[in-house]
Formats: sequence, C-alpha cells, structure tokens
Amino acid sequence: MTFREWLFPFSHELKVTERYTVLRAEPILNTIDRLCLRVEERFPDSGLSKVCQEFHHLAVRSEVMAGNLAAPIWPVRIIAILAVLLLLGLFSFASYQVIQNFQFGTEGMAELLQASESVVNELIFLGLALYFLAGLESRLKRGSTLKALHNLRSVAHIIDMHQLTKDPSHQLVKILDTESSPVRVMSREELIRYLDYCAEILSLNAKIGALFAQNVDDPIVLNAVNDLESLTQGLSAKIWQKIMILDLSDG
Repeated sequence: MTFREWLFPFSHELKVTERYTVLRAEPILNTIDRLCLRVEERFPDSGLSKVCQEFHHLAVRSEVMAGNLAAPIWPVRIIAILAVLLLLGLFSFASYQVIQNFQFGTEGMAELLQASESVVNELIFLGLALYFLAGLESRLKRGSTLKALHNLRSVAHIIDMHQLTKDPSHQLVKILDTESSPVRVMSREELIRYLDYCAEILSLNAKIGALFAQNVDDPIVLNAVNDLESLTQGLSAKIWQKIMILDLSDG
C-alpha cells in the first residue's frame, strides 16, 4: 500500500473494465431485435408484434440518451460558470465599496449596521443563485431521463394489457363464452409462447431502464429506475403464474 492509498483509502475508484461487470447496451438491443423477429414469425401482424417493434425503437433512443448522460452539457456549464463569476464579481465590488466608504464614528457605525443587513440579504441571494446554477445541468438531465423512464413504464402497462385476457383456465376446462368474451384462438403451446414473449419484453424493459442508473448518479433517477424494475417484476410474476398453470396442466 502506498502512502497516498494509506492517507486517502477511499480516494481511488474501482476501474470497471471487465466485460461482464458493465451493463452494455449493444447486447440488450440485439436481444430486443431478435425477440421482435421471434414474435413476428410466430404471431405475424399481431398487436404484441407491433408493441415489440415500437419498444425496440424506444430502446434505441433510450440507449443514445443514456450514453449522453455521462457527457457534460458544455453550453450549460459555460453559462453557469460565467454567471457564477459575474455574481461573485458583483458581490466583491459591493463589498469593496462598503469598505472604502466606511468611516468611524456614530454615523459610520449606523451605516455599517445598515450595510451589514444588506450584505446578509445579498449573501442569501448569492447562495440561492449559486445553488440553482450548480444543479442546473443535473436537473436538465434528470428531466429528460424521467420522461424516457415514463415511456418505458407505459410500455410495461401496454404489455400487461395484452396478456390480461390470456386466461389459462380456458385451456383447462370448458367455459361457456358470452357475447362480450374475448376471442380465444390460441392453442396451449401458442399461449405459453405468447406469455413468455410478454415476460421477456418486460425483463428487457427493466434492463433499458438500468442503463440510465448506470450513467447518472441522481437519487431521484435511481428511485425511478427501481420503481420501473419493481413494476416489471410484479407484472412478470403474474405472467409466470399463468405459464406455470399451463405447464402443470395435462394439456
């Protein structure tokens, strides 16, 4: 252990360069593309196939956005730095004028107290302005990320709507349909594949959301990603219950 490592034991970060320790977008997108082909080949022109294609386009856009989160927004940073320097310059100039015009005496002390109150107010305003400018870039990134995660959540709910009427009980017992009953033309094997495709889309949906958490260190974004993962896991659990019922049945 070097002296620097002993003095600052947590200053050096782990360098993650291994292939299987970083969530890479390319294999995820390739898996989504292959899944879309599988759905189209088995269920051509189906609603699930169209949803999968749209999800693939959304995943591509999300991957580009997630990759850009790690890069700084230089126009925003430059404007923020210039604004901070301007505010500090104005405060320094005001403080210099107060010191130059200060005179000892009764009137001078009264003016000093009045000037001190103004300085405190200016310090509060300066602190708020600096806080706003320092977090401007992160707030812009957060807003774009939350919109992308909202789209992923919408896809998850759409997938849930597609599997909602895929009731395995109709494959086990004869149930008399009513006029408003959905049309059920899938065999037991087709229904299993359909539900499995829905579960795969939900799982890949969560993986696309995890790309945002990997490139940004924002607690609000991390909570949104965790909420998306919890949502997809809950929906997948309902789907796998149906698959297990079909697997355990005699066909």
